[in-house]
Amino acid sequence: MSSERLRRQLEFIAEIDKLKTIYRQTVLIADPERRENDAEHSWHLALMAMLLAEHANETVDLPRVMKMVLIHDIVEIDAGDTFCYDEAGNLDKEEREQKAATRLFGLLPEDQGREFWQLWEEFEERRTPEARFAAALDRLQPMLHNFHTDGGTWRRHNITREQVLKRNQPMAQGAVALWDYAEAMLDVAIEQGLLPAEKQSKGES
Repeated sequence: MSSERLRRQLEFIAEIDKLKTIYRQTVLIADPERRENDAEHSWHLALMAMLLAEHANETVDLPRVMKMVLIHDIVEIDAGDTFCYDEAGNLDKEEREQKAATRLFGLLPEDQGREFWQLWEEFEERRTPEARFAAALDRLQPMLHNFHTDGGTWRRHNITREQVLKRNQPMAQGAVALWDYAEAMLDVAIEQGLLPAEKQSKGES
């Protein structure tokens, strides 16, 4: 291995430490006073992939799924986290993330940078069984957090069942079993007052 190749790999490794400083809207189940960072989110998804692969709609290449979920949010080092229900913030999300991918994956040796770019793009496009399953996990994980933290971001941002359904229905493309579970969880969340069925006015609690 050439010293230049190793230098670029280690430079990238140092750079992605910044992922630990990118905080999501999701709060921790173990500590609802603290928001989850992207590195924690990616680690959680990788373990979920190991545990839940049997529920994917199609047989998947598990190592490829794990690679995708571990790198899918690296672009947020530059692009920042965009709350999935923030309509304005999502307008330029793709442009910001493309620019970030160019810089960040460009730090790597060419072959590895190309592999990371292809994995990230595959995840975003959801055209393969692996990408669809990875995307299903990415949607299920914050739902679990919200359910187990007294409504979490749902209640904080006055998110409705309709919004959650619209955002998360693509889960069924990768794992119908997980989507069925998520739908049942939403019904319980509404019964328990964790998720409003419709928008509340600012005067309502």
